[in-house]
Amino acid sequence: MTNRRKWTKARSTRPPDGRVRQSQVVSTFGPGSMLDLLNDAVLVGGLDFWRLKDQGEVVNEPRLLEIVEPLYHRNKWPLSKEAPFRKPPAGDEGGPTESCGIQVYEFPRWFVCQNPHCRTLVRANSLERVNQEYRHRCAGGDAKPERCVPVRFVSACPRGHLSDIDWTWWTHERKPCDAPQLKLEEGVSGDFSDIEVACSTCGKRRRLIDMTHKEQQDRCDGERPWLGLEAKERCDEKQRLLVRTASNGYFAQTTSAITIPEPESLRRKVQSAWNILQSATAETLPAFRTIPQVQAALGSASNAEVLAAITAEREHSPEAVPEIRTAEWLQFLAQPQEKPGEMPRDRTEVFWARRIARPQGLPPLVERVVLARRLREVQAQVGFTRLEPLTKDLQGRYDLDVALAPMSLHRDWVPVTEMQGEGMLLVLDEPQVHAWELSEPVLRREEVLRAGYERWKQGSGSKLPFPGVRLYLLHSLAHLLMTQVALECGYPASSIRERLYCAPHSDAVPMAGILLMTGTTGAEGTLGGLVEEGRRLGQHLARALEDARLCSNDPVCAHHEPTGRDDRDLEGAACHGCLFLPECSCERFNQYLDRALVVPTLGHEDVAFLKTPWT
Repeated sequence: MTNRRKWTKARSTRPPDGRVRQSQVVSTFGPGSMLDLLNDAVLVGGLDFWRLKDQGEVVNEPRLLEIVEPLYHRNKWPLSKEAPFRKPPAGDEGGPTESCGIQVYEFPRWFVCQNPHCRTLVRANSLERVNQEYRHRCAGGDAKPERCVPVRFVSACPRGHLSDIDWTWWTHERKPCDAPQLKLEEGVSGDFSDIEVACSTCGKRRRLIDMTHKEQQDRCDGERPWLGLEAKERCDEKQRLLVRTASNGYFAQTTSAITIPEPESLRRKVQSAWNILQSATAETLPAFRTIPQVQAALGSASNAEVLAAITAEREHSPEAVPEIRTAEWLQFLAQPQEKPGEMPRDRTEVFWARRIARPQGLPPLVERVVLARRLREVQAQVGFTRLEPLTKDLQGRYDLDVALAPMSLHRDWVPVTEMQGEGMLLVLDEPQVHAWELSEPVLRREEVLRAGYERWKQGSGSKLPFPGVRLYLLHSLAHLLMTQVALECGYPASSIRERLYCAPHSDAVPMAGILLMTGTTGAEGTLGGLVEEGRRLGQHLARALEDARLCSNDPVCAHHEPTGRDDRDLEGAACHGCLFLPECSCERFNQYLDRALVVPTLGHEDVAFLKTPWT
């Protein structure tokens, strides 16, 4: 399968066959993904085949390490302490060579002749290579060789393994004839039931739909070609038919963190004056606080808070650190009110946000709006899956009990991308969200969504609890807003991304907010179009909700429930006509969506969070 290798920047006499942005290599086209170049279908190589100069460009984000490190420790993968995050290597388009860029492998190795009277299915090593294309010399003629294209079908398993289908073995049901000559015959519809593989030698024929039947699926052979020839492992899963370009062929598992100023904790302030405070008690602390050094260190902290920090320091107990999204949420909420003409003063400042005056037309269910002119997001890919995506908890952590397909056998770092951009945060009113959650119609709807989640959970192996109806509300509202804002702000919908801040009312820090953001990998960041649209958020919200009342697929969309009759156990009233967005914009793969929870829909008028016009 990997006898012949290619590189994305491997030809020094002409431009490369294909280009991929560095940010795409940490998501859509990461290690183990299938990619079509100009003349070739390839498989992106693992990290062991990335050509980094020295150590590559190292990125520092300690808060992101809090999520990535436990996952790698659980899977027993090495992770560097000094440089765990590095950017993908850049190719040299002026002089592409095999020593730079990312190495890719030709995959699949089976090709189909494009002569409509031939349609031979043959391995690449039996074909001619003419002008960077594979050619097949059809039987019975002296015409020039016909062009061949890679076959559309491969095999995969839920553990991420990937391999070519042995068409000779499968067509003959494990008993090949002496001189097999295979042809791929596709019907008009392109459905699996209309596609047949036939052997001209013995007359044996099989329909492709047979490969979808569980009782006829072979055991997976555990191939991991993106990791090299020595990476094959034992696997007890069944092989499944996979269309090479299908969206379920690769799900990059990414996690990210927004860089925020780290406030100095009271514990660290106590440490700065520890030579004095180490013997402090409730009786002596007021006297100690009159000392200038102690007074400057402790500031306005109460005596009770200081004594608790002193006790924790004496007992060497670990310092309590907020979860990654909770810390970001608190940072956003702590931002001061915007002043006229106020702008970031330092171009190197990576976080700058302000709370703005209430936009005109904003409903009372929205508590505040925070605009961020400077955001830095670091996104890391920790692995990938095929066939089914994995889900994250509300803080962006993956279930440690679910194994990810590895990106490397020997590397001790993970690829990251660094985005400089802007964003706007919509904060919902917590008391009103909680009251809505406890209403009788919403509780009934939650039970329907919970039942669908439990069915999905049984098949996925996830142990994460049901995230709650609040996540469905926030996620659906985010998608409606992104679609509407994209029409005005100058950025396409695929360039705007969501970040959900969701935590139940019972948590110490409940959260109900939506951050819409955009960014680039350049140092200059973005142009401010998204931030300015935040001042018109009331108008955008009104239009988005008006459009969402009726979907082009209603009443089918509105009446959909996760009842187990289809594969959509994580969606309520949601489809491509109303809520689905490009997957690069959605952090949950277009799942956990229900339009009925946001606005009144057909048959579900009583569960909407926003029921009546507010303007």
